[in-house]
Amino acid sequence: MFRTLRGFLDGDESDEENYFHFSATLRIHGMDIPFDEITEQLGVKPTMHRRKGERREPRSPQFKDDAWHYEPDLSETEPLEAHIEGLMNVVRPNLNYLKSLKSRFKIDVFCSYRSNCDHAGFEIPHTALELFKTLEIPFAVSVIVA
Repeated sequence: MFRTLRGFLDGDESDEENYFHFSATLRIHGMDIPFDEITEQLGVKPTMHRRKGERREPRSPQFKDDAWHYEPDLSETEPLEAHIEGLMNVVRPNLNYLKSLKSRFKIDVFCSYRSNCDHAGFEIPHTALELFKTLEIPFAVSVIVA
């Protein structure tokens, strides 16, 4: 069975099982981000944080801003709505604080969907979209088919 349109066109049949992986990350970017304050106020440790000028690797370019990211500790096989709800549990009690940060920093939620199947999709219940309405940010998903 062909897993992707590319496989069909190339005549390449894959033995790999289809996978569907999701994530959602609360991201705060800007200059002079108060990492400790955000961590204390939200009650969660960042999954990743970095300062302007740091590098991913010695030869990679320097980061142009500070970043504080939090991703719920969920399996990537959990549906996207579970990842979003994990973020909402952190945001809900700290809404006013996060909204106050929006005047100084860029706040968004990075949602991703990765699969090896190019003819599938996913559904998000309307209740999971509360996070985006509450934070007054767009809902966007990065889709990667490999």
